[in-house]
Amino acid sequence: MKKKGGKEQIYKCRTRAKFKAEYTLNRTTVLLFCKAKKDGLNMRQYMLDFLLIVLACIPTNYFSFTFPAVQVSMRPEYILTLSCPDQRGIVHSVSGFLANHGCNIIDSAQFGDAHSKLFFMRVHFSVEDFAISEQVLREKFTEVARSWQMEWQLHDAHHKPRVVLMVSKIGHCLNDLLFRFKSGLLPVEIKAIISNHTDFYQLAASYNIPFHHLPLAAGASAEEKHAQEQRVLEVINANQTELVVLARYMQILSNTMCQALNGRAINIHHSFLPSFKGAKPYYQAHDRGVKLIGATAHFVTGDLDEGPIIEQDVERVDHAMDPEKLTAIGRDVECVVLARAVNYFIEHRILLNGHKTVVFN
Repeated sequence: MKKKGGKEQIYKCRTRAKFKAEYTLNRTTVLLFCKAKKDGLNMRQYMLDFLLIVLACIPTNYFSFTFPAVQVSMRPEYILTLSCPDQRGIVHSVSGFLANHGCNIIDSAQFGDAHSKLFFMRVHFSVEDFAISEQVLREKFTEVARSWQMEWQLHDAHHKPRVVLMVSKIGHCLNDLLFRFKSGLLPVEIKAIISNHTDFYQLAASYNIPFHHLPLAAGASAEEKHAQEQRVLEVINANQTELVVLARYMQILSNTMCQALNGRAINIHHSFLPSFKGAKPYYQAHDRGVKLIGATAHFVTGDLDEGPIIEQDVERVDHAMDPEKLTAIGRDVECVVLARAVNYFIEHRILLNGHKTVVFN
C-alpha cells in the first residue's frame, strides 16, 4: 500500500516472516524501521527479509547497464534468377559453380516449360568465402551463362527495392501497403506517393512519405495527358525507382508510359481476369450473376488489363448480394493479392515466360 505526502512516500510491506516494516523514502535517504512481531527469528532469515525490503525500495531505473556494441559479420546473400533453353545439366552446372566459388545454397526452385521449351531457375545462396565478391561472381558466372544461352540476373538478397505508389480516390490498397511497410512486413523503401487527387496527402504525411499531386482533368487532351505523365516519370526517375505499384490508380497509361515502366510496374485489377475487364467490374459480375469474384495483380502493358498475371484470388458470393456488397468483399481480396504480388517482386520470384509468368512462391 502506498501513501503520498509532499516529497516523501510511505510504504508498508509484509514479508513471509510475518512482520511489518515501515520505511520512509526521500531523494537521498532510506530510513528503515523493522519491528519483528515474532520472537525467535534467526539471523539468516532476518537478513534475507531485510535485503528483500531494501531492494524493493530501490527505483527500477537506479541501475544503468551499457553493453558494448557487438559487430556481427553478416554473410552476403544473393538471389540468382535465370531462364534459358531447356536441356540436361543446367542445375548441375549452376550448383557446381556456386560450390566451387565458396557459396552455399539456401533454397532453390526450377521449372521446365514443355510448351515454350524454356527452363527457369531461382537460387538463393550465401557466400561463405569472403574473398569472393559480387563482382567476381558476376564476371565468372557470365562464362557459365554464355555457354547455356542464359538470361540472368543477380540480386543482393538484403537490398530493399525503391518503390513508388500511385493512387486515385480509392485508398484501401494504398493503406494496406503502407501498414505492411510500417510494420516491417514489406521490406522496401517507399520513396513517394503519386496521385491525380489530393485525398491521401494527409495519409502520406502520417508515414512521412512525399506526396506528389499531379492532376489530370477528366477529358484532358493528349497533350495534357502527355505532360502529366512526363511529370510522373520525373518523380519515378528522380527516386531511381525499381518498382511502381498502381494501387487503384484509375488512369489508363499511354503506350509510351507503359514501355518506360516495362517489367517494373504492377497493377491491381478488381476482377478475376480475363473476365470483366475495364470499368466497374463488380457491376459487370453482378449483372452476370457470378458465384465467385476475385482480384488480379499483373504487370502493366499497353494492352489494358492484358499484362502477364502475377497473382490472383477469389471469394465466394451469392445471388442476395448487390454490387456494393460485392465491391466491399472484393476490396479485401484486392489488398491481399496486391501485397502478395509486391512481395513476389521484391523477393525476385517472378520470371517472365512470354506473355505469362513463372512465380516461385
